[in-house]
Amino acid sequence: MVDEKKIIEGVKLMLEGIGEDTNREGLKDTPARIARMYSEIFAGIDLDAKDHLHRTFTSESDDIVVEKDITFYSMCEHHFMPFYGKAHIAYIPDGKIVGISKLARCVEVYAKRPQIQERLTSQIAEAIMKELSPKGVMVMLEAEHMCMTMRGVKKPGTKTVTLSKRGLFEKNDKLCDTFFRLVGEGSR
Repeated sequence: MVDEKKIIEGVKLMLEGIGEDTNREGLKDTPARIARMYSEIFAGIDLDAKDHLHRTFTSESDDIVVEKDITFYSMCEHHFMPFYGKAHIAYIPDGKIVGISKLARCVEVYAKRPQIQERLTSQIAEAIMKELSPKGVMVMLEAEHMCMTMRGVKKPGTKTVTLSKRGLFEKNDKLCDTFFRLVGEGSR
C-alpha cells in the first residue's frame, strides 16, 4: 500500500533540494498531486497477476493465441522515469484459455511497479505459464525509456526490445517466426 504522507514529505524535500519554494502557488499542491499519481502508477505492487488469470475456460484447440499491441506504462527503478511501449503475448493453450482482457491486465499488474523491462517481460511470461499451464508462451516488449530520451545519452525514439520464451517457443523456431509475423515484426 502506498503511503501518500511519506511521498508528500519526500516530494517537499526534493523540491527544496533543487532550490524551489514549496509554498509557491504553482507548487503548493504538487506534493499531494504526486502522491495521488504514485498511488495510481504503482498500484501493481499490491496486486497479483493470478487474480486476473485464474478464471479460465475449457478449450480443445491448441492453436496459437496472440494478443498484440498492449500499451503499457512503467517506471524505471533506476531513475524513476517512465518507460512505455507495447507488449505482444502469444500462448499455445493446453486445455484452457483465458479471456483476452486478462492478458492485458497481467501486463498492467507487473508494469505498475518500479521495474526494469527485462524483468517485466519475464514476469509476464512466468505468470501465464504458472496460471494457464500452456504448451508455450512468448512475450515481447518494445519500449522507449525516458531515462535514455531526456537525460544521459539523449536518444529519443530509441526502442528497447525484450523477449521471453517458455515451453514450445523455446525449441521451435517456426512457432517463433509465426509469432513475429503476427505481431508485424517479420521473420527472425
